Amino acid sequence: MLWPVRPCDFLLAHREDYATAYEGFSWPRPTRFNWVLDWFDRIAEGNDRTALHLVEEDGRRTRLTFAEMSARSNQVANWLREQGVRAEDRIVVMLGNQTELWETALAAMKLRAVVIPATPLLGPVDLRDRIGRGRARHVIVRAEDTGKFVGIAGGFTRIVVGGPAGGPVSGPVGAPTEEGDTRDGDWLPYEDAYTRPDTFTPHGVTHADDPLMLYFTSGTTARPKLVEHTHVSYPVGHLATMYWIGLKPGDVHLNIASPGWAKHAWSNLFAPWNAEATVFIHNYTRFDPARLMAEMDAAGVTSFCAPPTVWRMLIQADLSLLRTPPREAVAAGEPLNPEVIETVRRAWGVTIRDGFGQTETAVQVANSPGQLLKAGSMGRPTPGFTVTLVDPVTRVPGVDEGEICLDLSTYPVGLMTGYHGDPDRTAEAMAGGYYRTGDIGARDADGHLTYVGRSDDVFKASRSGDIPFRMGLSD
Repeated sequence: MLWPVRPCDFLLAHREDYATAYEGFSWPRPTRFNWVLDWFDRIAEGNDRTALHLVEEDGRRTRLTFAEMSARSNQVANWLREQGVRAEDRIVVMLGNQTELWETALAAMKLRAVVIPATPLLGPVDLRDRIGRGRARHVIVRAEDTGKFVGIAGGFTRIVVGGPAGGPVSGPVGAPTEEGDTRDGDWLPYEDAYTRPDTFTPHGVTHADDPLMLYFTSGTTARPKLVEHTHVSYPVGHLATMYWIGLKPGDVHLNIASPGWAKHAWSNLFAPWNAEATVFIHNYTRFDPARLMAEMDAAGVTSFCAPPTVWRMLIQADLSLLRTPPREAVAAGEPLNPEVIETVRRAWGVTIRDGFGQTETAVQVANSPGQLLKAGSMGRPTPGFTVTLVDPVTRVPGVDEGEICLDLSTYPVGLMTGYHGDPDRTAEAMAGGYYRTGDIGARDADGHLTYVGRSDDVFKASRSGDIPFRMGLSD
């Protein structure tokens, strides 16, 4: 079903009026919903505006319209169905910023398959964990990464993008070796998909709570958590992210993020295409700020999101090289130095705005367009999220400084269903009627929130008097 009233229109209409947007917004809660079939394909019909614009290091450019993306994803969906991909099958997708990444994401949603995003930086040990715990039945990878799957057990379909597999091929998929592993089977060429029909007929209906994505978080002290999102929690939940960035139809949005991590889906898929904006990507092996700004000018970038590490490198260059600065500039990941914000403000006349969220959620707290910005503050709760600070010891809610929690009495659409296969960890995170982020924040009299640190770090530091500060997208 198509959204009866487009909630994005309400947020777009009040993109610089936070009070009205926050008080007036309510999450759409359809019982049946498929973001691609019910939203993307509808806006893509006959739409010749650019949906995806890629620029390679050697200067090659790829531009695909919304209509072309819809048709190509139909071809990929039809071909994947022929290869045995069924509803709720898990697919490990390990691709770079290439057209096939977006085509596969759209196609998988049409098939109601579940995507397990994976960064190409992963090695065999991490991939074995993702395939095993994720119960993956298919993998889609670049040719240069196929060797990482040598010896990984499991009868999963292997699909290669961009040429023949780079690793040795010996025996059928699932054939056991003496060590109990499996031999590599034939890799199926992804490019065969482009010979299939560009119209698609879905099988069955998509329920709103059907699983859509399984994200492995980047935990460092334990095995990564496996976050489960549905066909509404990320596609619809990132209406809040669209609002934070300040996106609107016709924008050209550049977000620097590695495929495989949640921020890539946030700002390179759902948020911009919710706003009917163009996703722009400049691929490079070595960061060159002058080249990046030249490409931003050439593409007409209107909104720019980057992690603090990129912002810090960027200001080492002559920012005046960017003749037409973006209208919107945002950052997430960790706190930006005040001098970075001021340098960009002087050069471009725009202020970098922070946002806070997790793999488990869309953006929860942010400095959205038009808000009063306070130094050090990450802003106020985004539309659709009720944020409460809870004392981490007494569990008393409504304190001025405490754990950043989401009130579950009005369960926000942009929150995961839980940690897949781990009911105990899910119950712990959702205890007492609140989703606990594990992050500590402080709220001032005007409702602005400042990030203090991870709850464990703050507890330890409180004993020594050394309170840490960290802000941004966290696990």
